[in-house]
Amino acid sequence: FAEKVIADFCAEYARGRTPNPCVRCNQFVKFGPFLERAKALGADFIATGHYARIEREGERYLLKKGIDPRKDQSYALCMLTQEQLRHSLMPLGNYTKERVRQIARDLALPVAEKAESQEICFVPDNDYRAFVRSRVPATAKPGPILDREGKTLGEHSGIINYTIGQRRGMGIAAARPLYVIAIDPERNAVIIGPQSAVYGRELTASDLNWIAIEAPSGPFRAQAKVRYLHREARAMVTPLEGGQVRVCFEEPQMAITPGQFVVFYDCDVVLGGGVIDASDVVQNRMTFTAESAEIAED
Repeated sequence: FAEKVIADFCAEYARGRTPNPCVRCNQFVKFGPFLERAKALGADFIATGHYARIEREGERYLLKKGIDPRKDQSYALCMLTQEQLRHSLMPLGNYTKERVRQIARDLALPVAEKAESQEICFVPDNDYRAFVRSRVPATAKPGPILDREGKTLGEHSGIINYTIGQRRGMGIAAARPLYVIAIDPERNAVIIGPQSAVYGRELTASDLNWIAIEAPSGPFRAQAKVRYLHREARAMVTPLEGGQVRVCFEEPQMAITPGQFVVFYDCDVVLGGGVIDASDVVQNRMTFTAESAEIAED
């Protein structure tokens, strides 16, 4: 866990990216050593509380969305393999969250009214910034806040405090709202621009895992989701050399963020997923025509 989840979490932030530790935990811990230990003890399956469904279709196991759209967790399971799915059960995926709570009440289980947790399990007080700063001090080093032409507008308090699409916490006043559109760890810089600059149509992804299909040899259409709470959007997925794919959306998407996962769906079936490497927002961050903004110290 320390190596595959925590170390990766800190390293990604140090690279100016925004990781998803839940995906890595599912991939390398819950359905990795934990599953292997269960099998070694003679168990045929592990059962988890994820709101997703596993169905067998011929020789292939499909990962599908849970029936409760508000609680679906299939996105966080996008890196599971056929072998992992073969030995896993996810019974809650066929119920709504409220129905699960009612079953727990009927059985007088003490967790029936337990509050939901949105915290990162290994981060004390849910302060991930302090957690990363304590392990990678360089992420708290001040640096320049730049506009899209490279002009210095102010100073940031460390790249750990920023993510793509963020609006608050920059200490800069302007005639219009300004958003983080890129993080450049090599220059320790945060690049900002208007809201329109946060939208992009294209991304590249790697570290791909295909579940419902074999690795594609040509372009195909799918619904793509670029973060856990994002709504899927229609896109064309094109395989590239080097084990990457290019994803081109029909409509611009907000805050496509390197380090997050892009997950591909066909209706409620997870086709596969991978890690976002770059988007056209980030790649073109310094090429836009400058838009005037009256800058003053906040």
